[in-house]
Amino acid sequence: MEQIVAKFDPDIVHITGPSDVGQLGTLIAYRMRIPLAASWHTNVHEYAEMRSSSWLGLLPRSVQAGAGRAIREVSLHATLRFYHIAQVLFAPNRELIELIEKGTGKPCYPMGRGVDTELFHPRKRERKDDAFVVGFVGRLSVEKNIRDLVAIEQHLVRAGLKNYRFVVVGQGAEEPWLRANMQQAEFTGVLRGEELAKAYAGMDVLAFPSHTDTYGNVVLEAFASGVPAVVTNHGGPRFIVRAGETGFVTTDLEDFCNAVLGLAHNPDELAAMRVAARACAMTHSWDTVFEAVYGAYEYGLRAGVSAGKKIRSRGGLGFGATQALNETR
Repeated sequence: MEQIVAKFDPDIVHITGPSDVGQLGTLIAYRMRIPLAASWHTNVHEYAEMRSSSWLGLLPRSVQAGAGRAIREVSLHATLRFYHIAQVLFAPNRELIELIEKGTGKPCYPMGRGVDTELFHPRKRERKDDAFVVGFVGRLSVEKNIRDLVAIEQHLVRAGLKNYRFVVVGQGAEEPWLRANMQQAEFTGVLRGEELAKAYAGMDVLAFPSHTDTYGNVVLEAFASGVPAVVTNHGGPRFIVRAGETGFVTTDLEDFCNAVLGLAHNPDELAAMRVAARACAMTHSWDTVFEAVYGAYEYGLRAGVSAGKKIRSRGGLGFGATQALNETR
């Protein structure tokens, strides 16, 4: 593997987490003395706690919460130890930036996401009916709070809404439970490309009840398709949604359900949010994202040099950090 990397001759190695590939990249960067950048994309510590819920339920109630908290804290400590290895750190929202800086003692830079506004576009809307369509896109897994979709549907039904349906895009372990408990839901499986774009455009609102997502790419894709989003006040998506303009940021499940229902009953507000969501997505270009990343590479590596860290000298960084690295010769 090192021979392949040497042939590619990278100026920096950028990993996206403590996966097996991330660990391999870290080892290669260390052995070849190549600067390492690491970006935080998954709240591994929260996933660990939530995915432990099935066997934590076997413990006495008096210790369940404490055991879950211990799993989360140990996982977070281990993850931060791993990220501390890198010279340059990135995170997708300010909450995580603060967490990483506190846990590693190193500066962390923002790394957002871009969206393809040509692929995801309101013109892809093909449906002709007037049903209110609630969409979800993502893994059908416990950490996405996916079972909240059932509560949302029940809330719509109790309010007397009949002309509605859910479109659930994705797959995962929770799909059989959802199929058994939802009345009017279409399960598309995993979609990509044009089929995914058409699915988004056919929605009226994206319901994304996850508490653990670090950013929320699906929210941007929905916005680009002219679809507002309802999200929770936990995790990254709340930093994307402009409350009352491109969707709603909700405090609890009841608030979430009421926000979805409110859009079903207020077509004028929905229409305004569709326009605002599209306009918001147009400001999220990949060029802007990567210019910021390249700037952080340069700034972070210069900081590493000034701190006296040994970094292998390179012959020409496309993002302008050549001088910082040449100073180590």
